[in-house]
Amino acid sequence: GWAAPCPALRRRRMRRRKDGRWGAPLQKALLAAGSACAALWDPYRHDMVAVLGETTGCLALPTLRDRMRNDPEGYRILQERPRIRLSTLDMARLRGLPDGALGREYIRFLEDNKVSPDTRMPAKFVDDEELAYVIQRYREVHDLMHTLLGMPTNMLGEVVVKWFEAVQTGLPMCVLGAAFGPVRLNARKLQVLATELLPWAVRSGRNASCVLNVYYEQRWEQSVESLREEIGIFPPPAVRV
Repeated sequence: GWAAPCPALRRRRMRRRKDGRWGAPLQKALLAAGSACAALWDPYRHDMVAVLGETTGCLALPTLRDRMRNDPEGYRILQERPRIRLSTLDMARLRGLPDGALGREYIRFLEDNKVSPDTRMPAKFVDDEELAYVIQRYREVHDLMHTLLGMPTNMLGEVVVKWFEAVQTGLPMCVLGAAFGPVRLNARKLQVLATELLPWAVRSGRNASCVLNVYYEQRWEQSVESLREEIGIFPPPAVRV
């Protein structure tokens, strides 16, 4: 007949439920629905955007991981697992780089927009350790996408970056942000998005190599212009965002 699980197995299951890296399908579905509503209502809720990315990325994340595994630089990133945090950045050195260098422009972006890489939440709802790192890496290079694309952190800038990231990664959270973000734009910005920025972001996303395969920490001295060209990002349109 049926036998109840042994106490040790029950304890193990409870531990897995409590440690945040284990999630039942129903739990993940509820988290995905709730975080989607919150993230669409307020795209600056980094915690809700993070949960949405983790709970809906089950198909896109393995594809991104495989693209990294199949690229020499991406493979090295997966092996070494670098982190972009204030504690790992030599802020004084990056500030001292020439204008136009990736590191200098990245620090300028952080300071001008009053943002920090430390606001990127650690992955909690991705069961596979390597996939958890992939979503973490995606989060930590998000501000570098703003830097490379020349986009501010206002709503229009975020929508443009989300369109680029949606084409690049296929992550549902990016697709949702790209699709629903424009509803919060006024008529003028919608026109700029539709006629100038959206076509450029989509073309760049399609043309560019995988942005997760760039070891940005070893490219700080490289100019933004040459890195754009290397990756395949077209120069941003000359419009006010």
